[in-house]
Amino acid sequence: MSASSPHDTWPELPLAAWQDTRDTLHLWTQIVGKVRTAKTPWLNHSWQVTLYVSARGLTTSLIPCGAHALEIEFDFIDHVLWLRSSDGQARQVMLRPQTVAEFYAAVQVALRELDFSVSIYPMPNEIADPIRFDQDRVHKAYDPDYANRFWRILVRSHRVMARFRTAFLGKASPVHFFWGSFDLAVTRFSGRTAPLHPGGVPYLPDDVVQEAYSHEVSSAGFWPGGGGGPIDYPAYYSYAYPAPEGFAAAHVQPDAAFFSKDLGEFLLPYDAVRTAADPDATLMAFLQSTYDAAADRANWNRAALECGIGRPDKPRPVRPPA
Repeated sequence: MSASSPHDTWPELPLAAWQDTRDTLHLWTQIVGKVRTAKTPWLNHSWQVTLYVSARGLTTSLIPCGAHALEIEFDFIDHVLWLRSSDGQARQVMLRPQTVAEFYAAVQVALRELDFSVSIYPMPNEIADPIRFDQDRVHKAYDPDYANRFWRILVRSHRVMARFRTAFLGKASPVHFFWGSFDLAVTRFSGRTAPLHPGGVPYLPDDVVQEAYSHEVSSAGFWPGGGGGPIDYPAYYSYAYPAPEGFAAAHVQPDAAFFSKDLGEFLLPYDAVRTAADPDATLMAFLQSTYDAAADRANWNRAALECGIGRPDKPRPVRPPA
């Protein structure tokens, strides 16, 4: 593959051009994510519900299925939803223009044929004016080109976010995709408990929110915009909970980054990364400088929590005790 191949670039993703596909795909990922949620034991901070970026799209990873296990994967290259059982059986649902109700029914049929009985809550989460999956004939768009672009951005973002994660010795989340908020995220923890979150997140139970923010965090990720949110473009974000005094006024990098009072977090428009001379370095600067702003102002024990960036095939050097 040549260096000039479009698959090596950070593609354009204007929200207006794929808004309908984005909204439909958001709902499809919720259906698949809820299958994992229904069958996977709770893991701190809702980590058990997430999807993961794969070599072809987004995957649930293994889901317990009696004596077997199931994996469901969105393939944004061949545009197929794969349902694969560890007993060797597989089913597929084509990713094409179809209503959420049709997609939901097709997934249910595939699950039954694989002898994977599961009942999921049929209402979307974190979406204004939700429609039951089995009754939603409004959302039905699917543009394969833009679905593929979205996945390619996730792949590139994952690369940088995973590298950023290696410089932290404390508790840190995987780089994972939350289907409720439709974003790719990575979170660092100070190790200290946080004040009880007040809840009130629209269309998300308070007990879920309070468990997610039971400990101090600095969290960052990529969000493609839309979904009724206050910005109409894709962007990277970074926030702290609880937000320490002076956090909003911190100077962060690059110059295109800014603090959104509406969202209570720093934003970096995706286009500022895509068009940069070095997109990876630009995104890394945003991740590091916003983390610095949170950790310094909240007095995290940075000497104990951090280490150098990880290198392939090189163990992290450990100094002997004094």
